[in-house]
Amino acid sequence: MILLALPPDLNDELAYADHFVQQRLGARPEVAKLSQRYLASVEDLKLRAALVLLAARPGTATIADLGHAAAAAELIHLAALVHQELVDEARRRRGTVTEQNQWEHGAALMLGDYFFALSAGEMALAPDSRVITYYSQAVMRICEGELAPVMSATPLEDALQQYFYKIGCKTAALFASAARAGMAIGGGSDAQIEHLGEYGYQLGLAFEVVNDILDYSGTPGLPDRPTGRDVQRGLITLPLIYAVHAGGGSDLAAVVDTHEPAQVAWAVQEVQRLGVPRAWAEARRLIETAQSHLEAFPASTARQQLHDVAASLLRWQA
Repeated sequence: MILLALPPDLNDELAYADHFVQQRLGARPEVAKLSQRYLASVEDLKLRAALVLLAARPGTATIADLGHAAAAAELIHLAALVHQELVDEARRRRGTVTEQNQWEHGAALMLGDYFFALSAGEMALAPDSRVITYYSQAVMRICEGELAPVMSATPLEDALQQYFYKIGCKTAALFASAARAGMAIGGGSDAQIEHLGEYGYQLGLAFEVVNDILDYSGTPGLPDRPTGRDVQRGLITLPLIYAVHAGGGSDLAAVVDTHEPAQVAWAVQEVQRLGVPRAWAEARRLIETAQSHLEAFPASTARQQLHDVAASLLRWQA
């Protein structure tokens, strides 16, 4: 499921950028084989590349100028997914290591590192050297976020600070860097680059908030999509934080990291009732903030497309 609706006229440009990703991965058969597990399971694989391409549209860049920067964004995303899975698995095992999962851990670690190396190669081929700066900053933020999980749903101010820092590092930083890269290659001014970067950052925050909401509310049109996975994985997200402080209290906070079906079902119901409405209000605020940064650009088809991409997140609200 891809949360953001992308313009249909972007398909050919995305295919061009994806060609570089597949070319890099296909050069080493053993890497290509290991990669398939991740490529097959990533639902939003091309969103970061799409942001590079869309952010460049108000400017003068051609697809030939943008392909490598778009490919780099996706390779960074792949690397981050591999490393994030390793961290999550280590937390689930809680120190229990077998010979088999130790080998799998090492192979996955090297694969993630390899993706990062491939992304560096693509960055170096981009026509604007600032792309390297933008993406390196995103990689640092991604790593920092993995080292800073949300520890508790209380007190409220601390929980919100930890949550938004976490998703800012995990997702919004790369969204912002992709948008900056596209605008820079497109010939934008420093001010325009920063506005597109802020658009990307706020969009990335909204993207994560909506994704976290759907884990509790379910996905319209996809009734078989499971809910309550974040509770089972021990993840404290915005809907849960709001629900705890809207009456759920310590009983709800204590359910985190449970695998008991009855407790998971109760937590999902409580968060739907107490936390989801306020989380949707926050998502709308973030989307509107993202869209406000587009006002720095003259009215155009490109600006409207960026506006509509952000608005498309709201179509998941039941």
